[in-house]
Amino acid sequence: MLDKIDSFGTSYSLKKINEKKPIVFIHGVGLCKEIWYPQIDFFKDYNTLTYDLLGHGKTPLKKSKVYFEDFSKQLARLINELNFDKIHLVGFSLGALIARHFASEHNNKLSSLILHGSIYKRTEDQIRVVKNRYEVAKMNKPASKQAALRRWLSEDFLKKNPDIYKKIYTILEKNKRLDFLKCYEIFVNYTDDDKMLKKINVNTLITTGENDVGSTPEMSKNLSKIVGGSKFVEIKKGKHLCSIECAEDVNITFKKFIDQHND
Repeated sequence: MLDKIDSFGTSYSLKKINEKKPIVFIHGVGLCKEIWYPQIDFFKDYNTLTYDLLGHGKTPLKKSKVYFEDFSKQLARLINELNFDKIHLVGFSLGALIARHFASEHNNKLSSLILHGSIYKRTEDQIRVVKNRYEVAKMNKPASKQAALRRWLSEDFLKKNPDIYKKIYTILEKNKRLDFLKCYEIFVNYTDDDKMLKKINVNTLITTGENDVGSTPEMSKNLSKIVGGSKFVEIKKGKHLCSIECAEDVNITFKKFIDQHND
């Protein structure tokens, strides 16, 4: 799929094969739309849309400070420009937080919502750990990127797949440092808003990896109690990037849910 740019500067890749609702994927902080390659390959018979968040990949960030409202507007503008009345939305990590915000404002735009690897109500210890990671990231040293990859993927998987390690490391390395830190900062300091979450009124699936230390199964279970009528599925043996490491399980889980709501 060729990259295109919308009139607001967002870099995106669209695969449109019919008139059905597309699946729109939102990546996590420091990553880009290329991270969804296992899903794009799997959903080859579906319309799929991936895009680079503000300050990521090929999409610029022209503000000194960024807010979740900016990311919500980015998505709204993109799907409006592409004339999509309704979509299936999949958000990962920071992308899951953006998807939550978008869904709370635009229930009418969604046929289904998947929140994958989402944080919810970090403990004091978890807040301290993530703030420490942010301070380390500010130094822009290789150790920060290496630690992220070990946190996101199992040691065994990384040993067997050096090409995937290199691919993701390269994405992290290409980030514009100041733009990345602006986006990382709002992720690190995120405060959950239950009132906003209770506004979500759409078919919702909440998933995370069994071994995800940052977006734990406990967080997802608790999140599913707040988002009305949502369903929780744990991806066995998965870490944060189980969409790559456990792609088969993740893809089948996503497909089953999307197919149920593909009216």
